[in-house]
Amino acid sequence: MRILLIRHGLTAMGEQKRYQGSLDLPLSENGRKALQPAAFTPELLAVSPMIRARETAAILFPFAVRMEVIPDLREMDFGLFEGRGWWEMENDATYRAWIDSGCLSPCPGGEDRSSFAERVCKAFSGLVQDALASGVDTLAVVAHGGTQMAVLDRWGSPKKEYWQWQTECGDGWMLDTARWSESLTVMGRMSENL
Repeated sequence: MRILLIRHGLTAMGEQKRYQGSLDLPLSENGRKALQPAAFTPELLAVSPMIRARETAAILFPFAVRMEVIPDLREMDFGLFEGRGWWEMENDATYRAWIDSGCLSPCPGGEDRSSFAERVCKAFSGLVQDALASGVDTLAVVAHGGTQMAVLDRWGSPKKEYWQWQTECGDGWMLDTARWSESLTVMGRMSENL
């Protein structure tokens, strides 16, 4: 089975380089304009419940029969950091402590990376298992940069550092499940292959 793991399009807050996380924001006008319908329709289209992911999926795959909303594919909750840019918090001791932890400690009022990754990977694994059991050939998953990084940090092959798996908004990774029990073979970026 082929999987397309796609990051949502650009939002106004994304254009400003602010933490979005659990804020449910629509695509910006620039974000909508940058997306084009794909030349195919996946057999199964799964999306994060967040509006920016659902809008992206609707633009990329306008002929999809339906979107299967998977709540646990939503982005990490950055708590008190949401809506703010790093430059506004560079002298904030709480933010500095989070950055100094490698972004592994809990965000105040939000999630830690380990719990976030566990949530996402459990949902993704269930989705892939069900799709394989149903004989699906192409699965598209439209979610978030954090979702991409969590999934590929766990299963991506060849191995990379966590942060190296993030793509630009509206782009994603093409994956092959031939070795699913061990890994997902990364065949390249969507923008390079479609």
